[in-house]
Amino acid sequence: MAFIGQGLDRVDGRLKVTGGAQYAAEFRVPDLVHAVLVQSTIGAGAITGFSLAAAQSMPGVLTIITPENALKLHAESNLPQAIRAPLLQDMDVHYNGQHVAVVVAEALEQADAAAARVRVQYRRDEPITSMDAVLDQAYLPKSFRNGERPADSRRGDPDGAFTAAQVKLDAVYVTPIEHHNPMEPHATIARWDGNQLTVWTATQGISGTQQSLAALFGIDPKDVRVICPYVGGGFGCKGNTWPPATLAAMAAKLVGRPVKLAVTRAQMFTSNGYRPRTVQSLRFAADQQGHLVSMRHDGISQMSQPVLGEFAEPVGLATEMLYACPNVAVTHRLVATNAPLPTYMRAPGEASGNFALESAIDELAVALKQNPLDFRMRNYAEQDPHENKPFASKALRECYRQGAEAFGWSRRPSEPRAMRDGNVLIGWGMATSTYPTHRMAANAYVRVNADGTALVQVGTQDLGTGTYTVMSQIAADELGLPVQRIHLELGDSRFPHAPVSGGSMTVASVGPAIKTACQAVRAKLSNDGDTNVALPELLARRNMPSVEASSEAKSGEEQKRYSMHAFGAQFAEVRVDADLGEIRVSRYVGAFDGGRIINTKTARSQLIGGIVFGIGMALLEETHVDGETGRVVNANVSEYLMPVNADIPDIQAILVPNDELVSNSLGAKGIGELPMVGVAAAVANAVYHATGVRVRKLPIRIEDLLV
Repeated sequence: MAFIGQGLDRVDGRLKVTGGAQYAAEFRVPDLVHAVLVQSTIGAGAITGFSLAAAQSMPGVLTIITPENALKLHAESNLPQAIRAPLLQDMDVHYNGQHVAVVVAEALEQADAAAARVRVQYRRDEPITSMDAVLDQAYLPKSFRNGERPADSRRGDPDGAFTAAQVKLDAVYVTPIEHHNPMEPHATIARWDGNQLTVWTATQGISGTQQSLAALFGIDPKDVRVICPYVGGGFGCKGNTWPPATLAAMAAKLVGRPVKLAVTRAQMFTSNGYRPRTVQSLRFAADQQGHLVSMRHDGISQMSQPVLGEFAEPVGLATEMLYACPNVAVTHRLVATNAPLPTYMRAPGEASGNFALESAIDELAVALKQNPLDFRMRNYAEQDPHENKPFASKALRECYRQGAEAFGWSRRPSEPRAMRDGNVLIGWGMATSTYPTHRMAANAYVRVNADGTALVQVGTQDLGTGTYTVMSQIAADELGLPVQRIHLELGDSRFPHAPVSGGSMTVASVGPAIKTACQAVRAKLSNDGDTNVALPELLARRNMPSVEASSEAKSGEEQKRYSMHAFGAQFAEVRVDADLGEIRVSRYVGAFDGGRIINTKTARSQLIGGIVFGIGMALLEETHVDGETGRVVNANVSEYLMPVNADIPDIQAILVPNDELVSNSLGAKGIGELPMVGVAAAVANAVYHATGVRVRKLPIRIEDLLV
């Protein structure tokens, strides 16, 4: 019986609904004390002193850590996942809400009370709170995408082709600051045993956290153990080792006891990154037949002060490769503000960039009086036009076909405001989705026992996406055992190395490592005459209690020969009150080419979740910053608006079959981020079709339509 491809229930589902799954803040560690962060109340300047007497005299207080008594860390570490500032290493203040002290006390309530009594004196400078004020100071990133490629690209003569073109679009699209807000906020428990550090922490990258903490504290990575069996969501904010984890370890070192530091919901808005605001200028042109002749995409994204690091939102990468166009230019620039360091947020770059790209494509189609789907098909790229490589696989045409058929796209009238239900305007919009297929090296260990059970260990982590389940299915198929007989252990840096759970690459990276280890186990027991004999029987024949094997699955040379991407087609229906401008997404269909699907149930859950995320991006999510102080004014989940059940219609998520065996032996592409890309554009395009009003900024508000 093949388990891959089945929609099995989650193997860890019962543990989660009964409270048996332990998250970072829930581990019971003897002699535990608590740490609470103290944050700055100014947007720029420097600390000139502390008044700590009142706080230090309160019951249970063990220490108050400030830049004056903090451990000096090895801040020269350049590990990608190590966020090196602010870590109480100096008195400078770069943004409102920056960590400036840590209070450690016997009980959480005592630490909270004492933190409220800490007084900080400042020298105040004028903060830069809005990127719009410094757009003329945009600069080239120093290390775009960790130095993997240049920030800018060009082919042909896009400016000359634009000047000579017949149909042109010159528009600016804006996306806001957004915050991740997973159900589980960041939390870390840190304990030192001599020079050995153990942390229980919420992370998307156990191995990266191990390497980062070792580098920051100047110890051998083998002396750092990171434990994280379950993650309560991340969306990218747990991909790096952020200061709260490091400060928890510092506090534990200073007080000589295990320390728990749990970040509050409000502190999540200044402690662990965010999706930066972007201003994107697009100049697109086509001929009268509807062929793209020029595309220029200039993206500027918000940054912190450079001393805190660098992060550039790669908004223009899909523009380079998604459509066949001979003349294309893409640039990426940053502007520094007094804000925390931005970071990856679900589909970083593509989610923000595709809102602009797919809105502009829709606008050109309207200008040409062509159906938006027909216009996209007319400019379909048979191979990657940027890298001049064939796609490893591409079922986008089939996504278009199946999505359009399920949605009923052929019945769409061309003119806006043509569909109405009483006083409600109805609009249909669509967009293309794409996301790169990533893969990194991973290791796995497998042991099969004579009792018919198997142990699989790998140092990856489950974000709640179903990693325990799909990896068990892969092992079960390779070993010929029921899924129920597979015992999968994740979430410990002592297990074989695996990469960060980001970039939609966990299945494509870790899955092949497990598959290879399982094959190695079978190879140790089998010969030409017994390849179909069950492994427990082979062990019994040889009087062996168990057999084990380890493996490493490396990313190969395929990226040098192929362009590897997942694809999808998004279709949205909106209903807009003609008088009030209230927008409701009333119907949604998405069709996706995510390669071979390991578990159809968890896959559909991922697709639906990504679409919900995208609807939030289109209509609701925005972090508001006070223009005078630089303080986040909606740092909670009541005023930071996110979709709830009443906001979401029935979503039809279509899995388009397309095994892709070039990038990995499983044929999987990854679907965690793909379904979010293009949703905001599909909704915005539907709003235009309903109302005739083109909105080029997110989120789309009622007031944008009351014109």
